[in-house]
Amino acid sequence: MFRSRWFFAVICLAVCCACSPRDFLTRRLASDLIAASPVFKARQQFFLRTGILSNKDFSSPDYLVLQHRGWVIGTSASCPANVQPPPCWDVVLTPLGVGVFRDLIPPQDSSKQYFNIPTAKREVVEITGISKSDNFADAQFIWRWQPLNEVGAAMYDGGVRYSASVSFQHFDDGWRLMEGSAARTNQNLQDALKNSEPDR
Repeated sequence: MFRSRWFFAVICLAVCCACSPRDFLTRRLASDLIAASPVFKARQQFFLRTGILSNKDFSSPDYLVLQHRGWVIGTSASCPANVQPPPCWDVVLTPLGVGVFRDLIPPQDSSKQYFNIPTAKREVVEITGISKSDNFADAQFIWRWQPLNEVGAAMYDGGVRYSASVSFQHFDDGWRLMEGSAARTNQNLQDALKNSEPDR
């Protein structure tokens, strides 16, 4: 009896040792794989332009946020040949805007009129479900924008959550996020984020 139990314990230990933690697609692993993906980690960028802007650019949602916050103002200006159609605006940062953007603009770029500002990053809130079939799986998850600064907080509501679904495939070294076209749902992570909908 003792030998049979000992033999069974050795077999179980051998089986467990042969498995990688990535062999079991738990909600924790799914969350870690999504969060570690370069696609998911890519930060949202806002391209701030000052100087002459077309009315289309100056009345875009992002610039309306900046105007509402009192960070930029525009005065009517003639449109140069490369900025059409009229009307055009000569856009500058207000003193309040200078205070907000000063620490976000590298010193060497302070004399430029075009700035790239990182504003927000994605955060996995939770995995809400996983369905598996053979070596494929789909995970439903909730994510949100996490503002990185005052500009990001003005443009992204961190309280809004988005639902998405992404596909995984099991390989010899464990589960991986699907790259390119997913075999079952055509939902790789890039597609999943693009097709996300506000979670209600």
